[in-house]
Amino acid sequence: MTDSGARSAMPPPSEGLGRAMSPQRRPFWKRNAPKVPGRSVQASPIRENLKDQKPRKTLSFQDFEDNTSDAWDDAEDEIIALSEAKLSFENLLPVSVNHGKTASTNQASLPQRLEEVTGENTVPVTGDFPSQQASSTGKSEEVSSVSRQKEDTTESGDWSVPQSESRPNPPSRLSRQLGRACSDDKSLSEREGAKLKKVNEFIAGPNTDLDALKKMVWSGVPREARPTVWKLLSNYLPANVERRCMMLERKREEYFRFVKQYYPSRTQDNHVETWRQIQVDIPRMNSQLPFFRQSSIQEIHIDIPRTNPLIPLFQQKVIQEIYERVLFIWAIRHPASGYVQGINDLVTPFFVVFLSEYTDLDVITEDFDASQNLEEKALNSIEADCFWCLSKLLDGIQDNYTFAQPGIQLKVNALRELVKRIDAPLHAHLEAHMVEYLQFAFRWMNNLLMRELPLRCTIRLWDTYLAEPQGFSTFHLYVCAAFLIKWRKDLLRERDFQGLMLHLQNLPTIHWGDDEIGLILAEAYRLKYMFADAPNHLNQKKPT
Repeated sequence: MTDSGARSAMPPPSEGLGRAMSPQRRPFWKRNAPKVPGRSVQASPIRENLKDQKPRKTLSFQDFEDNTSDAWDDAEDEIIALSEAKLSFENLLPVSVNHGKTASTNQASLPQRLEEVTGENTVPVTGDFPSQQASSTGKSEEVSSVSRQKEDTTESGDWSVPQSESRPNPPSRLSRQLGRACSDDKSLSEREGAKLKKVNEFIAGPNTDLDALKKMVWSGVPREARPTVWKLLSNYLPANVERRCMMLERKREEYFRFVKQYYPSRTQDNHVETWRQIQVDIPRMNSQLPFFRQSSIQEIHIDIPRTNPLIPLFQQKVIQEIYERVLFIWAIRHPASGYVQGINDLVTPFFVVFLSEYTDLDVITEDFDASQNLEEKALNSIEADCFWCLSKLLDGIQDNYTFAQPGIQLKVNALRELVKRIDAPLHAHLEAHMVEYLQFAFRWMNNLLMRELPLRCTIRLWDTYLAEPQGFSTFHLYVCAAFLIKWRKDLLRERDFQGLMLHLQNLPTIHWGDDEIGLILAEAYRLKYMFADAPNHLNQKKPT
Protein backbone atom coordinates (compact mmCIF):
# COMPACT_ATOMS: atom_id res chain seq x y z
CA MET A 1 0.00 0.00 0.00
CA THR A 2 1.31 3.42 -1.00
CA ASP A 3 1.59 6.39 1.30
CA SER A 4 -1.26 8.14 -0.49
CA GLY A 5 -3.46 5.05 -0.08
CA ALA A 6 -2.59 4.87 3.61
CA ARG A 7 -3.39 8.50 4.10
CA SER A 8 -6.70 8.10 2.29
CA ALA A 9 -7.60 5.11 4.51
CA MET A 10 -7.00 7.08 7.72
CA PRO A 11 -9.98 9.10 8.90
CA PRO A 12 -9.71 12.89 9.19
CA PRO A 13 -8.62 14.20 12.56
CA SER A 14 -11.94 15.85 13.18
CA GLU A 15 -13.87 12.63 12.53
CA GLY A 16 -11.69 10.59 14.86
CA LEU A 17 -12.09 13.21 17.58
CA GLY A 18 -15.82 13.24 17.03
CA ARG A 19 -16.05 9.49 17.42
CA ALA A 20 -13.85 9.58 20.54
CA MET A 21 -16.06 12.11 22.26
CA SER A 22 -19.41 10.80 21.04
CA PRO A 23 -22.10 10.68 23.73
CA GLN A 24 -22.30 6.87 23.54
CA ARG A 25 -18.59 6.32 24.20
CA ARG A 26 -17.92 9.32 26.42
CA PRO A 27 -17.30 8.40 30.10
CA PHE A 28 -20.32 8.99 32.33
CA TRP A 29 -18.61 11.74 34.35
CA LYS A 30 -17.99 13.75 31.13
CA ARG A 31 -21.55 13.55 29.84
CA ASN A 32 -24.10 16.31 30.32
CA ALA A 33 -25.15 16.22 33.97
CA PRO A 34 -26.52 18.66 36.53
CA LYS A 35 -24.06 20.95 38.21
CA VAL A 36 -22.28 19.26 41.12
CA PRO A 37 -19.90 20.64 43.76
CA GLY A 38 -16.43 21.12 42.30
CA ARG A 39 -17.61 21.03 38.66
CA SER A 40 -16.54 23.92 36.48
CA VAL A 41 -19.30 26.41 35.81
CA GLN A 42 -18.35 26.59 32.08
CA ALA A 43 -18.01 22.82 31.76
CA SER A 44 -21.00 22.19 29.49
CA PRO A 45 -20.12 24.79 26.71
CA ILE A 46 -16.52 23.61 26.69
CA ARG A 47 -17.54 19.97 26.12
CA GLU A 48 -19.81 20.92 23.22
CA ASN A 49 -17.22 23.15 21.48
CA LEU A 50 -14.30 20.90 22.25
CA LYS A 51 -13.71 20.16 18.56
CA ASP A 52 -13.21 23.83 17.67
CA GLN A 53 -11.06 24.82 20.66
CA LYS A 54 -7.40 24.38 21.34
CA PRO A 55 -6.16 22.97 24.63
CA ARG A 56 -6.15 25.64 27.32
CA LYS A 57 -3.18 26.39 29.44
CA THR A 58 -3.14 25.13 33.00
CA LEU A 59 -5.27 27.28 35.31
CA SER A 60 -3.91 28.62 38.54
CA PHE A 61 -5.66 27.72 41.81
CA GLN A 62 -7.15 31.22 42.06
CA ASP A 63 -8.63 30.91 38.58
CA PHE A 64 -10.00 27.50 39.41
CA GLU A 65 -11.61 28.78 42.59
CA ASP A 66 -13.21 31.67 40.75
CA ASN A 67 -14.66 29.37 38.08
CA THR A 68 -16.15 26.71 40.39
CA SER A 69 -19.29 26.62 42.51
CA ASP A 70 -19.03 25.41 46.12
CA ALA A 71 -21.47 23.05 47.79
CA TRP A 72 -22.77 25.98 49.87
CA ASP A 73 -24.48 28.47 47.61
CA ASP A 74 -24.49 32.15 48.35
CA ALA A 75 -28.24 32.00 48.75
CA GLU A 76 -27.81 29.90 51.89
CA ASP A 77 -25.87 32.53 53.80
CA GLU A 78 -29.07 33.73 55.46
CA ILE A 79 -29.76 30.21 56.78
CA ILE A 80 -26.23 29.98 58.14
CA ALA A 81 -26.57 33.35 59.82
CA LEU A 82 -29.93 32.33 61.29
CA SER A 83 -28.54 29.08 62.74
CA GLU A 84 -25.47 30.82 64.18
CA ALA A 85 -27.57 33.55 65.75
CA LYS A 86 -29.98 31.04 67.25
CA LEU A 87 -27.13 28.93 68.59
CA SER A 88 -25.42 31.88 70.19
CA PHE A 89 -28.65 32.99 71.80
CA GLU A 90 -29.29 29.56 73.28
CA ASN A 91 -25.73 29.27 74.55
CA LEU A 92 -25.90 32.64 76.27
CA LEU A 93 -29.07 31.77 78.15
CA PRO A 94 -28.19 30.79 81.72
CA VAL A 95 -29.08 27.26 82.67
CA SER A 96 -30.88 27.14 85.98
CA VAL A 97 -30.65 24.04 88.09
CA ASN A 98 -33.43 25.23 90.33
CA HIS A 99 -36.63 24.37 88.45
CA GLY A 100 -38.71 26.57 90.70
CA LYS A 101 -37.45 29.83 89.13
CA THR A 102 -39.73 31.45 86.62
CA ALA A 103 -38.82 32.47 83.08
CA SER A 104 -39.37 36.16 83.86
CA THR A 105 -36.78 36.07 86.63
CA ASN A 106 -34.27 34.48 84.27
CA GLN A 107 -34.85 37.13 81.57
CA ALA A 108 -34.63 39.99 84.08
CA SER A 109 -31.24 38.85 85.35
CA LEU A 110 -29.95 37.85 81.91
CA PRO A 111 -27.87 40.99 81.05
CA GLN A 112 -26.01 40.87 84.36
CA ARG A 113 -25.29 37.15 83.99
CA LEU A 114 -24.19 37.74 80.42
CA GLU A 115 -21.61 40.29 81.56
CA GLU A 116 -20.32 37.88 84.21
CA VAL A 117 -19.98 35.10 81.66
CA THR A 118 -18.45 36.99 78.73
CA GLY A 119 -16.01 39.21 80.65
CA GLU A 120 -14.69 42.71 79.98
CA ASN A 121 -13.07 42.18 76.59
CA THR A 122 -16.24 40.92 74.97
CA VAL A 123 -18.04 43.17 72.54
CA PRO A 124 -21.39 44.00 74.18
CA VAL A 125 -24.50 42.76 72.47
CA THR A 126 -27.17 45.42 72.31
CA GLY A 127 -30.88 44.94 71.98
CA ASP A 128 -33.38 42.75 73.76
CA PHE A 129 -33.38 39.00 73.40
CA PRO A 130 -36.39 37.64 71.52
CA SER A 131 -39.03 35.90 73.61
CA GLN A 132 -40.85 32.76 72.65
CA GLN A 133 -43.95 34.76 71.72
CA ALA A 134 -42.14 37.20 69.39
CA SER A 135 -43.36 37.57 65.84
CA SER A 136 -41.50 36.22 62.83
CA THR A 137 -40.75 39.77 61.60
CA GLY A 138 -39.12 40.76 64.87
CA LYS A 139 -37.03 37.62 64.86
CA SER A 140 -35.74 38.20 61.34
CA GLU A 141 -34.74 41.77 62.18
CA GLU A 142 -32.85 40.64 65.28
CA VAL A 143 -31.14 37.87 63.35
CA SER A 144 -30.02 40.27 60.64
CA SER A 145 -28.71 42.72 63.28
CA VAL A 146 -26.77 39.92 64.93
CA SER A 147 -25.30 38.83 61.58
CA ARG A 148 -24.29 42.45 60.72
CA GLN A 149 -22.72 42.82 64.14
CA LYS A 150 -20.76 39.60 63.57
CA GLU A 151 -19.44 40.93 60.23
CA ASP A 152 -18.41 44.26 61.79
CA THR A 153 -16.60 42.62 64.67
CA THR A 154 -14.90 40.12 62.37
CA GLU A 155 -13.57 42.87 60.08
CA SER A 156 -12.36 45.01 62.96
CA GLY A 157 -10.76 42.06 64.78
CA ASP A 158 -12.43 42.97 68.08
CA TRP A 159 -14.25 39.63 68.54
CA SER A 160 -11.96 38.28 71.22
CA VAL A 161 -14.04 35.79 73.24
CA PRO A 162 -14.33 32.27 71.77
CA GLN A 163 -17.72 30.67 71.67
CA SER A 164 -16.76 28.06 74.27
CA GLU A 165 -15.88 30.77 76.80
CA SER A 166 -19.22 32.54 76.37
CA ARG A 167 -21.21 29.44 77.32
CA PRO A 168 -22.45 29.10 80.91
CA ASN A 169 -21.68 25.92 82.80
CA PRO A 170 -24.21 23.16 82.07
CA PRO A 171 -26.10 21.57 84.96
CA SER A 172 -24.06 19.05 86.89
CA ARG A 173 -24.53 15.31 86.52
CA LEU A 174 -25.89 15.11 90.06
CA SER A 175 -28.60 17.67 89.33
CA ARG A 176 -29.62 15.82 86.18
CA GLN A 177 -29.75 12.53 88.09
CA LEU A 178 -31.83 14.11 90.84
CA GLY A 179 -34.21 15.52 88.29
CA ARG A 180 -34.61 12.17 86.61
CA ALA A 181 -35.04 10.45 89.99
CA CYS A 182 -37.82 12.87 90.97
CA SER A 183 -39.62 12.31 87.68
CA ASP A 184 -39.16 8.54 87.95
CA ASP A 185 -40.52 8.53 91.52
CA LYS A 186 -43.50 10.57 90.43
CA SER A 187 -44.27 8.29 87.51
CA LEU A 188 -43.72 5.25 89.74
CA SER A 189 -46.14 6.54 92.35
CA GLU A 190 -48.69 7.24 89.63
CA ARG A 191 -48.37 3.69 88.31
CA GLU A 192 -48.65 2.25 91.82
CA GLY A 193 -51.73 4.36 92.50
CA ALA A 194 -53.35 3.24 89.26
CA LYS A 195 -52.55 -0.40 90.02
CA LEU A 196 -53.87 -0.11 93.58
CA LYS A 197 -57.13 1.35 92.30
CA LYS A 198 -57.44 -1.42 89.73
CA VAL A 199 -56.76 -4.17 92.26
CA ASN A 200 -59.18 -2.74 94.84
CA GLU A 201 -61.94 -2.46 92.27
CA PHE A 202 -61.26 -6.01 91.12
CA ILE A 203 -61.35 -7.66 94.55
CA ALA A 204 -64.39 -5.62 95.57
CA GLY A 205 -66.52 -7.26 92.89
CA PRO A 206 -69.27 -9.69 93.84
CA ASN A 207 -67.15 -12.70 92.83
CA THR A 208 -63.41 -12.32 92.38
CA ASP A 209 -61.83 -14.20 89.50
CA LEU A 210 -58.75 -15.63 91.18
CA ASP A 211 -57.03 -16.57 87.91
CA ALA A 212 -57.35 -13.03 86.60
CA LEU A 213 -56.22 -11.69 89.98
CA LYS A 214 -53.07 -13.84 89.83
CA LYS A 215 -52.16 -12.43 86.43
CA MET A 216 -52.76 -8.91 87.70
CA VAL A 217 -50.52 -9.19 90.78
CA TRP A 218 -47.79 -11.47 89.42
CA SER A 219 -45.48 -8.46 89.17
CA GLY A 220 -46.23 -7.32 92.72
CA VAL A 221 -49.13 -6.41 94.98
CA PRO A 222 -49.64 -2.82 96.21
CA ARG A 223 -48.95 -2.56 99.94
CA GLU A 224 -52.45 -1.39 100.86
CA ALA A 225 -54.14 -4.27 99.03
CA ARG A 226 -51.63 -6.98 99.97
CA PRO A 227 -53.37 -8.34 103.12
CA THR A 228 -56.64 -9.03 101.30
CA VAL A 229 -54.93 -10.31 98.15
CA TRP A 230 -52.74 -12.73 100.11
CA LYS A 231 -55.75 -14.11 101.96
CA LEU A 232 -57.59 -14.61 98.68
CA LEU A 233 -54.67 -16.28 96.91
CA SER A 234 -54.05 -18.51 99.95
CA ASN A 235 -57.68 -19.73 99.64
CA TYR A 236 -58.31 -18.43 103.12
CA LEU A 237 -60.91 -15.89 102.00
CA PRO A 238 -63.70 -16.95 99.65
CA ALA A 239 -64.07 -15.31 96.24
CA ASN A 240 -67.60 -14.20 97.09
CA VAL A 241 -67.55 -10.82 98.82
CA GLU A 242 -70.67 -11.41 100.90
CA ARG A 243 -69.20 -14.52 102.56
CA ARG A 244 -65.83 -13.04 103.54
CA CYS A 245 -66.71 -11.41 106.86
CA MET A 246 -68.63 -14.47 108.00
CA MET A 247 -65.77 -16.76 106.97
CA LEU A 248 -63.14 -14.67 108.75
CA GLU A 249 -65.15 -14.65 111.95
CA ARG A 250 -65.75 -18.39 111.85
CA LYS A 251 -62.09 -19.24 111.10
CA ARG A 252 -60.76 -17.02 113.84
CA GLU A 253 -63.09 -18.54 116.40
CA GLU A 254 -62.08 -22.00 115.26
CA TYR A 255 -58.40 -21.21 115.71
CA PHE A 256 -58.83 -20.02 119.30
CA ARG A 257 -60.83 -23.16 120.06
CA PHE A 258 -57.72 -25.07 118.97
CA VAL A 259 -55.60 -22.91 121.27
CA LYS A 260 -57.92 -23.58 124.18
CA GLN A 261 -57.95 -27.27 123.43
CA TYR A 262 -54.30 -28.01 122.61
CA TYR A 263 -52.14 -25.29 124.08
CA PRO A 264 -52.45 -26.39 127.73
CA SER A 265 -51.13 -29.82 126.71
CA ARG A 266 -47.74 -28.45 125.68
CA THR A 267 -46.16 -29.74 128.89
CA GLN A 268 -47.52 -33.27 128.56
CA ASP A 269 -45.19 -36.14 127.80
CA ASN A 270 -46.44 -36.73 124.28
CA HIS A 271 -46.01 -33.06 123.33
CA VAL A 272 -43.10 -31.97 125.45
CA GLU A 273 -40.51 -32.65 122.73
CA THR A 274 -42.36 -30.50 120.19
CA TRP A 275 -42.78 -27.72 122.72
CA ARG A 276 -39.11 -27.88 123.68
CA GLN A 277 -38.02 -27.56 120.05
CA ILE A 278 -40.31 -24.59 119.46
CA GLN A 279 -38.97 -22.89 122.54
CA VAL A 280 -35.45 -23.55 121.31
CA ASP A 281 -36.22 -21.96 117.95
CA ILE A 282 -38.16 -18.92 119.12
CA PRO A 283 -35.36 -17.03 120.92
CA ARG A 284 -33.11 -17.40 117.87
CA MET A 285 -35.18 -14.72 116.20
CA ASN A 286 -33.37 -12.17 118.38
CA SER A 287 -30.86 -13.11 121.04
CA GLN A 288 -30.55 -9.51 122.24
CA LEU A 289 -33.76 -9.60 124.29
CA PRO A 290 -32.93 -8.91 127.98
CA PHE A 291 -35.74 -11.07 129.34
CA PHE A 292 -34.42 -14.07 127.37
CA ARG A 293 -31.14 -13.98 129.30
CA GLN A 294 -32.58 -15.67 132.38
CA SER A 295 -31.12 -19.11 132.90
CA SER A 296 -34.43 -21.00 132.84
CA ILE A 297 -35.71 -19.27 129.68
CA GLN A 298 -32.42 -18.94 127.85
CA GLU A 299 -32.41 -22.66 127.13
CA ILE A 300 -35.90 -22.74 125.66
CA HIS A 301 -36.04 -19.44 123.75
CA ILE A 302 -33.35 -19.47 121.10
CA ASP A 303 -34.67 -19.77 117.57
CA ILE A 304 -37.45 -17.25 117.00
CA PRO A 305 -35.46 -14.07 117.76
CA ARG A 306 -32.80 -15.26 115.32
CA THR A 307 -35.30 -15.27 112.48
CA ASN A 308 -35.15 -11.48 112.11
CA PRO A 309 -32.46 -10.21 114.49
CA LEU A 310 -32.37 -6.69 112.98
CA ILE A 311 -36.11 -5.93 113.28
CA PRO A 312 -37.14 -4.44 116.66
CA LEU A 313 -40.69 -5.74 116.25
CA PHE A 314 -39.64 -9.31 116.93
CA GLN A 315 -37.93 -8.39 120.17
CA GLN A 316 -41.31 -7.91 121.83
CA LYS A 317 -42.64 -10.61 124.12
CA VAL A 318 -46.22 -10.37 122.89
CA ILE A 319 -45.07 -11.10 119.33
CA GLN A 320 -43.04 -14.12 120.37
CA GLU A 321 -45.95 -15.55 122.32
CA ILE A 322 -48.02 -15.34 119.14
CA TYR A 323 -45.31 -17.31 117.32
CA GLU A 324 -45.27 -19.96 120.02
CA ARG A 325 -49.02 -20.58 119.83
CA VAL A 326 -49.16 -20.60 116.03
CA LEU A 327 -46.27 -23.05 115.63
CA PHE A 328 -47.41 -25.37 118.42
CA ILE A 329 -51.01 -25.62 117.20
CA TRP A 330 -49.82 -26.30 113.65
CA ALA A 331 -47.43 -29.02 114.83
CA ILE A 332 -50.15 -30.73 116.91
CA ARG A 333 -52.57 -30.71 113.99
CA HIS A 334 -49.96 -32.08 111.55
CA PRO A 335 -48.42 -35.08 113.29
CA ALA A 336 -47.00 -36.51 110.05
CA SER A 337 -44.35 -33.83 109.97
CA GLY A 338 -44.60 -32.12 113.34
CA TYR A 339 -42.54 -29.04 113.95
CA VAL A 340 -39.26 -28.73 112.04
CA GLN A 341 -36.72 -25.98 112.48
CA GLY A 342 -37.24 -23.40 109.74
CA ILE A 343 -41.03 -23.32 109.81
CA ASN A 344 -40.79 -20.44 112.28
CA ASP A 345 -39.32 -18.30 109.49
CA LEU A 346 -42.37 -18.84 107.30
CA VAL A 347 -44.70 -17.13 109.78
CA THR A 348 -42.88 -13.79 109.51
CA PRO A 349 -44.02 -12.55 106.06
CA PHE A 350 -47.66 -13.30 106.89
CA PHE A 351 -47.37 -11.54 110.24
CA VAL A 352 -45.82 -8.36 108.77
CA VAL A 353 -48.34 -8.19 105.91
CA PHE A 354 -51.39 -8.72 108.11
CA LEU A 355 -50.05 -6.24 110.65
CA SER A 356 -50.01 -3.56 107.93
CA GLU A 357 -53.83 -3.62 107.98
CA TYR A 358 -53.76 -1.92 111.37
CA THR A 359 -50.91 0.57 110.99
CA ASP A 360 -49.41 2.81 108.33
CA LEU A 361 -45.91 2.52 109.82
CA ASP A 362 -43.23 0.44 108.17
CA VAL A 363 -42.76 -2.08 110.95
CA ILE A 364 -39.63 -3.45 109.25
CA THR A 365 -37.64 -0.24 109.63
CA GLU A 366 -39.49 1.69 112.36
CA ASP A 367 -40.03 1.02 116.03
CA PHE A 368 -43.54 -0.27 116.64
CA ASP A 369 -44.81 -1.34 120.05
CA ALA A 370 -47.55 -3.84 119.30
CA SER A 371 -48.82 -4.06 122.88
CA GLN A 372 -49.40 -0.29 123.09
CA ASN A 373 -50.54 0.52 119.55
CA LEU A 374 -52.79 -2.46 118.87
CA GLU A 375 -55.84 -3.73 120.67
CA GLU A 376 -56.06 -7.31 121.79
CA LYS A 377 -58.74 -8.02 119.20
CA ALA A 378 -56.45 -6.89 116.39
CA LEU A 379 -53.60 -9.06 117.67
CA ASN A 380 -55.92 -12.05 117.89
CA SER A 381 -57.09 -11.51 114.32
CA ILE A 382 -53.50 -11.29 113.05
CA GLU A 383 -52.56 -14.46 114.92
CA ALA A 384 -55.47 -16.47 113.54
CA ASP A 385 -54.91 -15.23 109.98
CA CYS A 386 -51.22 -16.18 110.18
CA PHE A 387 -52.10 -19.69 111.35
CA TRP A 388 -54.54 -20.42 108.54
CA CYS A 389 -52.38 -18.93 105.77
CA LEU A 390 -49.31 -20.77 107.08
CA SER A 391 -51.33 -24.00 107.02
CA LYS A 392 -52.33 -23.40 103.39
CA LEU A 393 -48.71 -22.75 102.43
CA LEU A 394 -47.31 -25.82 104.20
CA ASP A 395 -49.97 -28.08 102.72
CA GLY A 396 -48.23 -27.72 99.36
CA ILE A 397 -44.69 -28.38 100.63
CA GLN A 398 -45.28 -30.64 103.62
CA ASP A 399 -42.94 -33.30 102.23
CA ASN A 400 -40.14 -30.80 102.89
CA TYR A 401 -40.69 -31.32 106.62
CA THR A 402 -41.60 -34.99 106.98
CA PHE A 403 -39.12 -37.60 108.17
CA ALA A 404 -35.73 -37.25 106.37
CA GLN A 405 -37.22 -34.30 104.45
CA PRO A 406 -37.46 -36.08 101.07
CA GLY A 407 -39.03 -33.08 99.36
CA ILE A 408 -35.96 -30.94 99.97
CA GLN A 409 -33.60 -33.65 98.78
CA LEU A 410 -35.54 -34.05 95.53
CA LYS A 411 -35.52 -30.30 94.93
CA VAL A 412 -31.79 -30.01 95.62
CA ASN A 413 -31.06 -32.79 93.12
CA ALA A 414 -33.33 -31.11 90.58
CA LEU A 415 -31.48 -27.84 91.15
CA ARG A 416 -28.18 -29.60 90.51
CA GLU A 417 -29.40 -31.03 87.20
CA LEU A 418 -30.90 -27.70 86.17
CA VAL A 419 -27.71 -25.73 86.82
CA LYS A 420 -25.74 -28.41 85.00
CA ARG A 421 -27.91 -27.83 81.94
CA ILE A 422 -28.01 -24.03 81.93
CA ASP A 423 -24.51 -23.17 83.21
CA ALA A 424 -22.05 -26.02 82.71
CA PRO A 425 -18.92 -23.97 83.62
CA LEU A 426 -20.34 -22.96 86.99
CA HIS A 427 -21.48 -26.50 87.72
CA ALA A 428 -18.05 -27.88 86.82
CA HIS A 429 -16.38 -25.24 89.02
CA LEU A 430 -18.46 -26.26 92.04
CA GLU A 431 -17.85 -29.94 91.37
CA ALA A 432 -14.09 -29.39 90.95
CA HIS A 433 -13.87 -27.83 94.42
CA MET A 434 -16.01 -30.52 96.05
CA VAL A 435 -18.97 -28.22 96.78
CA GLU A 436 -22.16 -30.22 97.16
CA TYR A 437 -25.45 -28.50 96.36
CA LEU A 438 -26.97 -29.86 99.54
CA GLN A 439 -24.44 -27.88 101.56
CA PHE A 440 -25.84 -24.51 100.52
CA ALA A 441 -29.18 -25.18 98.80
CA PHE A 442 -30.74 -27.07 101.72
CA ARG A 443 -31.35 -23.79 103.53
CA TRP A 444 -32.66 -22.22 100.33
CA MET A 445 -35.36 -24.89 100.14
CA ASN A 446 -36.03 -25.23 103.85
CA ASN A 447 -36.48 -21.49 104.50
CA LEU A 448 -37.60 -20.42 101.00
CA LEU A 449 -34.62 -18.05 100.69
CA MET A 450 -35.69 -16.07 103.76
CA ARG A 451 -32.21 -16.27 105.29
CA GLU A 452 -30.63 -15.04 102.04
CA LEU A 453 -32.93 -12.05 101.33
CA PRO A 454 -34.12 -9.02 103.30
CA LEU A 455 -37.67 -9.30 104.58
CA ARG A 456 -38.97 -6.66 102.15
CA CYS A 457 -37.62 -8.74 99.25
CA THR A 458 -39.16 -11.92 100.66
CA ILE A 459 -42.57 -10.26 100.76
CA ARG A 460 -42.21 -9.16 97.14
CA LEU A 461 -41.07 -12.67 96.21
CA TRP A 462 -44.12 -14.18 97.87
CA ASP A 463 -46.40 -11.93 95.83
CA THR A 464 -45.32 -13.92 92.79
CA TYR A 465 -45.25 -17.28 94.59
CA LEU A 466 -48.90 -16.85 95.56
CA ALA A 467 -49.77 -15.84 91.99
CA GLU A 468 -47.89 -18.78 90.45
CA PRO A 469 -49.40 -22.27 90.33
CA GLN A 470 -47.34 -24.32 92.79
CA GLY A 471 -45.23 -21.27 93.44
CA PHE A 472 -43.73 -22.42 96.76
CA SER A 473 -42.82 -25.85 95.42
CA THR A 474 -42.14 -25.93 91.67
CA PHE A 475 -41.49 -22.29 90.82
CA HIS A 476 -39.20 -21.88 93.82
CA LEU A 477 -36.80 -24.35 92.20
CA TYR A 478 -36.32 -22.07 89.19
CA VAL A 479 -35.96 -19.03 91.45
CA CYS A 480 -33.13 -20.78 93.28
CA ALA A 481 -31.45 -21.61 89.96
CA ALA A 482 -31.70 -17.98 88.79
CA PHE A 483 -30.47 -16.84 92.21
CA LEU A 484 -27.39 -19.06 91.95
CA ILE A 485 -26.61 -17.95 88.38
CA LYS A 486 -26.79 -14.36 89.59
CA TRP A 487 -23.51 -14.88 91.48
CA ARG A 488 -21.66 -16.92 88.86
CA LYS A 489 -18.91 -14.34 88.24
CA ASP A 490 -18.12 -14.04 91.94
CA LEU A 491 -18.20 -17.78 92.40
CA LEU A 492 -15.92 -18.45 89.43
CA ARG A 493 -13.32 -16.14 90.98
CA GLU A 494 -13.16 -18.26 94.14
CA ARG A 495 -10.40 -20.87 94.00
CA ASP A 496 -11.04 -23.05 97.04
CA PHE A 497 -13.81 -24.76 98.96
CA GLN A 498 -13.73 -22.33 101.89
CA GLY A 499 -14.07 -19.27 99.68
CA LEU A 500 -17.00 -20.74 97.78
CA MET A 501 -18.90 -21.76 100.90
CA LEU A 502 -18.31 -18.45 102.66
CA HIS A 503 -19.63 -16.58 99.64
CA LEU A 504 -22.68 -18.83 99.20
CA GLN A 505 -23.61 -18.54 102.87
CA ASN A 506 -23.13 -14.74 103.04
CA LEU A 507 -24.52 -13.38 99.79
CA PRO A 508 -24.53 -9.54 99.59
CA THR A 509 -28.27 -8.91 99.27
CA ILE A 510 -28.81 -6.54 102.19
CA HIS A 511 -29.44 -3.58 99.85
CA TRP A 512 -31.65 -5.43 97.39
CA GLY A 513 -35.07 -4.13 96.46
CA ASP A 514 -37.96 -4.86 94.12
CA ASP A 515 -35.87 -4.29 91.00
CA GLU A 516 -33.39 -7.05 91.83
CA ILE A 517 -36.17 -9.44 92.81
CA GLY A 518 -37.96 -8.62 89.56
CA LEU A 519 -34.90 -9.62 87.54
CA ILE A 520 -34.56 -12.90 89.44
CA LEU A 521 -38.24 -13.69 88.91
CA ALA A 522 -38.03 -12.88 85.21
CA GLU A 523 -35.08 -15.23 84.76
CA ALA A 524 -36.86 -17.92 86.80
CA TYR A 525 -39.93 -17.61 84.60
CA ARG A 526 -37.76 -18.03 81.52
CA LEU A 527 -36.21 -21.19 82.96
CA LYS A 528 -39.62 -22.55 83.90
CA TYR A 529 -40.89 -21.89 80.40
CA MET A 530 -37.95 -23.87 79.00
CA PHE A 531 -37.87 -26.83 81.40
CA ALA A 532 -41.14 -27.17 83.31
CA ASP A 533 -43.03 -28.69 80.40
CA ALA A 534 -40.06 -30.88 79.47
CA PRO A 535 -39.11 -32.62 82.72
CA ASN A 536 -37.03 -35.23 80.90
CA HIS A 537 -34.42 -32.54 80.32
CA LEU A 538 -33.74 -32.64 84.04
CA ASN A 539 -33.53 -36.41 84.30
CA GLN A 540 -30.34 -38.28 83.67
CA LYS A 541 -30.57 -40.81 80.88
CA LYS A 542 -30.25 -44.36 82.11
CA PRO A 543 -27.53 -46.41 80.41
CA THR A 544 -28.93 -48.95 77.98
